[in-house]
Amino acid sequence: MKRREFIALVGGAAAAWPVTSRGQQQGRTAYVAVFSYSKENDPAAKSYNEAWLKRLSEFGWSQGRNLKIAYRYTGGNADLIRQYAAELAASDVDVVLVAGASHIRPLQQVTRTLPIVFVEVSDAVGAGFVQSLARPGGNATGFTHFEFDISGKRLELLKQIAPNMTRTAVLRDSRNPAGNAQFGVIQALARTHGVAEVRPVDLQGPSEIERAIMEFAREPNGGLITTPNSLAIINRELIIDLAARYKLPAIYPFRFFAESGGLLAYGPDVADQYRRAAAYVDRILKGVKPGELPVEQSTKLDLILNVKTAKALGIEVPAQLLARADEVIE
Repeated sequence: MKRREFIALVGGAAAAWPVTSRGQQQGRTAYVAVFSYSKENDPAAKSYNEAWLKRLSEFGWSQGRNLKIAYRYTGGNADLIRQYAAELAASDVDVVLVAGASHIRPLQQVTRTLPIVFVEVSDAVGAGFVQSLARPGGNATGFTHFEFDISGKRLELLKQIAPNMTRTAVLRDSRNPAGNAQFGVIQALARTHGVAEVRPVDLQGPSEIERAIMEFAREPNGGLITTPNSLAIINRELIIDLAARYKLPAIYPFRFFAESGGLLAYGPDVADQYRRAAAYVDRILKGVKPGELPVEQSTKLDLILNVKTAKALGIEVPAQLLARADEVIE
């Protein structure tokens, strides 16, 4: 679809977005959008944006002086995702920082020219967002936080803290190819770790999540593995509360799960992705094409252990795991 035809189709949607010129010239105000799966009041999203803005300021970009930023949070609402994607495509935003795989595809469906820098994405190549990590091509590049063997490591860590576990439920978004691949890795390694049952739990709405976990918890010796995806993040308080209610040891993909009461978290430093994304936004604003910037992977993985939650579950944390943890929450 040609750009002029698309603008006519979305009508007044673009009115919500100031119109500037892509490909900024020195001395002009740049216009950047943040398109995120988070809810606007999410503390984690706020801290990530602060890290991103601080790093962006180190490259000379300052709001009110040479930079405008528009934030669009969807909370995973499919209608809002489509609406904001249309508005972005019809506007003249210079570059958009996209948080979460669930928001990239809808945006790329309506524009293949708007520069995209993504964060919090598991499998950019498998999902078709880029041609390859080294040579993304197209209009998108960014930062991934996942290698499939991390899923197997989460199973190993959960078994270490809960040695009696013989069943595990894997919370995933089945619409995300990476979620299905992660489930496959856990399933393949389960018997190696003495786990006889691996049950997929498809993340949908809160009522579906609650029903699935309640049903899984009817039988003993269960544990939960939450894969990295936007639906799990949005519903993290519910998932953590259900794990506590049904006395299920659980491992999560990011630090803020453990900070919110989750037992274990093993995964990358997401704030670091946002800081690194600022450098890519800066380079694109200065004329570099996103397809020329390689997709980078997280290199540091943190293990966070919540001892308070372990005590509430009646779990005695192995000394080896305590020694290995990068952070212990008392």
